[in-house]
Amino acid sequence: MVNPKQQALAPGLYLVATPIGTARDITLRTLDILAAAEVIAAEDTRSLRKLMDIHGIALGDRPLVAYHDHNGAKARPRLMRALEEGRSVVYASEAGTPMVADPGYDLARAAVAEGHPLSSAPGPSAVIAALTVSGLPTDQFFFAGFLPNAAGKRKTALRALETVPGTLVFYESPKRVAAMLRDAAEVLGPERQAAVCRELTKKFEEVLRGSLDELADLCAERALKGEIVVLVDRGRLPKIRESDLDSRLTEALKEASVRDAADRVSAELGLKRRQVYQRALDLDKARGGDGE
Repeated sequence: MVNPKQQALAPGLYLVATPIGTARDITLRTLDILAAAEVIAAEDTRSLRKLMDIHGIALGDRPLVAYHDHNGAKARPRLMRALEEGRSVVYASEAGTPMVADPGYDLARAAVAEGHPLSSAPGPSAVIAALTVSGLPTDQFFFAGFLPNAAGKRKTALRALETVPGTLVFYESPKRVAAMLRDAAEVLGPERQAAVCRELTKKFEEVLRGSLDELADLCAERALKGEIVVLVDRGRLPKIRESDLDSRLTEALKEASVRDAADRVSAELGLKRRQVYQRALDLDKARGGDGE
């Protein structure tokens, strides 16, 4: 229940995280802010009204403004005027933490640009929830959001992430997850470990773990439903000393172009070609070569 002694909020914009599934995952501070804010904005007003009803928060005569990807430019001036008038404004995502693959980014940026206070009430996040149950390393991770729909552009985006030294995290549609996993297996390597997290915190929560190749086959056979987060482990490159790599490249460059030397050495040592090619360029430039 709402704290009956809740005091009025100071003027400013408040970002609050809402549950990604289970309604009871909301924080007490978020409930206090929703109860006290003078203006409420939400990515989905119906979902927020339902959440407020569950937790006994009355909207009263306070304005509830829809703010999403399709109307942000139109709704933002109204919220900015409220801030200029010294009112407290709260923005709630449809599910999860504002600013993470969320339209609240432009609103928060506008508030900061105009010098208004900006506060965050942290809480549920599909990214963090998925990391905790994936079984993959959490010491470093990179959130890549949604990949492009088209296969060619998706593969290009995946190649750019190939050498990121941390767990990769993606949001994906259940209709595209099998194709995305197949492309990831092709670009990142079929044996790279991954996890598909579905309907986190909800009744039908499920986590599928295995290699990208295994998960691609599994998801092609099943019709998955619900919200999906895909996580991919970092690449496990062979441990080669830099001095050994330089020595092999130096010898190869005596009789081959930078491109051919990189191809040969990367194949011999089992290293990613991009990494070896960049080092070959550096060595060639150091000896006065033309980088060809």
